[in-house]
Amino acid sequence: MLVQSSRFRFCFLSPAIQKRIPSILSFSSASSAMDTASPSALFLCGKSSAETEMAKSLKIKDVLNLPNGGKISTHLQSEINSSRFGEDAFNVDLFFNSLSTKRFGRFLIWSPLLPSTHDIVSHNFFELPVGAVCVADTQFKGRGRSKNVWESPRGCLMFSFTLQMDDGKIVPLVQYVVSLAVAEAIKDVCDRNGFPCIDVRIKWPNDLYLNGLKVGGILCTSTYKSKKFNVSSGIGLNVGNEKPTTCLNTVLKELSANSNEFRREDILAAFFNKFEMLSDIFINQGFQTLEELYYRTWLHSGQRVIVQEKNEDKAVENVVTIQGLTSSGYLLAIGDDNQMCELHPDGNSFDFFKGLVRRKLE
Repeated sequence: MLVQSSRFRFCFLSPAIQKRIPSILSFSSASSAMDTASPSALFLCGKSSAETEMAKSLKIKDVLNLPNGGKISTHLQSEINSSRFGEDAFNVDLFFNSLSTKRFGRFLIWSPLLPSTHDIVSHNFFELPVGAVCVADTQFKGRGRSKNVWESPRGCLMFSFTLQMDDGKIVPLVQYVVSLAVAEAIKDVCDRNGFPCIDVRIKWPNDLYLNGLKVGGILCTSTYKSKKFNVSSGIGLNVGNEKPTTCLNTVLKELSANSNEFRREDILAAFFNKFEMLSDIFINQGFQTLEELYYRTWLHSGQRVIVQEKNEDKAVENVVTIQGLTSSGYLLAIGDDNQMCELHPDGNSFDFFKGLVRRKLE
């Protein structure tokens, strides 16, 4: 029996209140404006001969599909015509040349236009090798909270990938490892290319911020089957699209006199190189081994937040100070009365910090 893990569903680029914190993507309730009647083209690519043979097999079997009967057409990497898709299309060769992993990112699905990369990997999870990634140049039906639909223009790095886990207790912490790997990958690209440091920070639980503005976010979902937790992780990152907020290249131009630019391919390869290393530490030694690095990257150490509670039918506001994360992945905080507590989002507020629920810890 295949069941959805309700505990592990966080939002992908979840929108804050629009007037206060603009989203990095444009909300659309009319994605039908896109020509969804045309099949989405998927190009199956492999770093080595083994992954290339797998791509050929999947194309012959013709088993990949979209939810709700969406149409796709599958092609091989050799069929990519750069003149057809433009110079700014994702460069698969450039990505593979920078990739040094043993598992993650070695099998890649690229699409110039796709409803959702997350739908591709989650819906076809058992047809794809673990560690497979789907990346799109344009996404017109990205998944968000409350069934919102998102349009992601060119310039965004949008990708989703698969992984499997045995221990369900640590599955909710995967999104933190993913967030950390994104931030570390950007630093790595800066170091390798001699760029000024671009300090992307993590806003709990799954957003990425730069200079106070949101530039990315994470969506992780999981299912359970055959004693395995099957995780689909999706990432969106503003690399070259500066509107409506900002992007990595805009900030880089402000810091550098040179005409340097981040390339999506470099960031994606650096991400998998970092994620494979961090995930091995996470699985073998636990998240506590990564906590110090994570806390240096997130925005919340010592942050004071207001928790609203009911006391005899009256709303009471209490101020608590964030200390870190609990073992289950929620916020650990301490009240002015020195009472330790665990903070949970209420599941209703766009901004997780606007609807925190407190559970006192013994």
